[in-house]
Amino acid sequence: MKIFHLPDLGEGLAEAEIREWYVKVGDHVKVDQPLLSMETAKALVDVPSPYAGKIIKLFGQNGEMIATHSPLVEFEIEGGSPAKDKGSVVGSLEESESVMEEGDVIVGTPTKNIAGIKAMPAVRALAKQLQVDLSAVTPTGKGGQITADDVKKMASHTPLENAEPLHGARLFMAKAMVQSHQDIVSVTITEDADITHLSNTDITYCVIQAMIAGVKAEPGFNAWFDGKTMSRSLKDKINVGLAVDTEEGLFVPVIKDVANKSQGEIRETINQFKNKAKDRSFSPEDFQHGTITLSNFGIFAGRYASLIIVPPMVAILGCGKIRECVLPVQGKIEIRRILPLSLSFDHRALTGGEATRFLGTIIKTLETMS
Repeated sequence: MKIFHLPDLGEGLAEAEIREWYVKVGDHVKVDQPLLSMETAKALVDVPSPYAGKIIKLFGQNGEMIATHSPLVEFEIEGGSPAKDKGSVVGSLEESESVMEEGDVIVGTPTKNIAGIKAMPAVRALAKQLQVDLSAVTPTGKGGQITADDVKKMASHTPLENAEPLHGARLFMAKAMVQSHQDIVSVTITEDADITHLSNTDITYCVIQAMIAGVKAEPGFNAWFDGKTMSRSLKDKINVGLAVDTEEGLFVPVIKDVANKSQGEIRETINQFKNKAKDRSFSPEDFQHGTITLSNFGIFAGRYASLIIVPPMVAILGCGKIRECVLPVQGKIEIRRILPLSLSFDHRALTGGEATRFLGTIIKTLETMS
């Protein structure tokens, strides 16, 4: 017997949701035959079989969350030794002769490859006694650990009537927001840019160009930060994560190396992301290696916002709704076209001076752009 454990389907993703099983117990499968479809925070991924053999047990039902590296399928192997991983699934495949139980592993934080829930055995026992689902508990303990008080609070909570559990992208988004709130010291500053002269241009492209200028002035904004070791890594390439809103949730695909892309290439990439968002055809690669994020929330409504930073990145720039304002210009009153900007940054990694200089460079670049 061989146990196939769920590999990492992205960059350190802690878990994934079973969308649909393609096989059942008793089926005989071939190497690389799709076993099931899984939904991560970033994409729908088909997981192929690493073995040829008979399905003995499936660990999990449709809609259930499975932690990375947890048992997924038990096989009775055919033809001797199992096939080696051909790289058809992101991450490595792990083998085991025995099934892992929940209590066998001390689990870590969501940013690590080891996945699951961080709680002491006594807290797990309390949760079982009070019939509390630990995956639904918001941890308040050190390092994201669930405490006994967290469990008791959840047990005393009155469930919502006609409540629908979050699934897929919305569930992963909710968990990412909790993680960001717990782990990041976020500060937001706001200011306006006069873009009257840019009325007939691609504003998103202009803002990306201004962000490139901002990073050149303050390289610390194009970085990853590790809060556990209090260290940061400056990145050479500027990879802009672009927030894309859909009915199923928020996706943040990444435009790679924007400083070396033409306006046409950037616009083509954005249009591809919009199409992929409609039919959920994103690949894991679309979401990897982001170094700074852009949110153009103003296409809907709103001037300013306190934006959520997705670790390990350290900053996100938001563009509010463009509006016309009556402003004094060289002693005269004029109607000007104004773009409100919000910059949220991790104050552990960046100073207020760096943030104001970064935002100031963006505004100056926009206002002097031809």
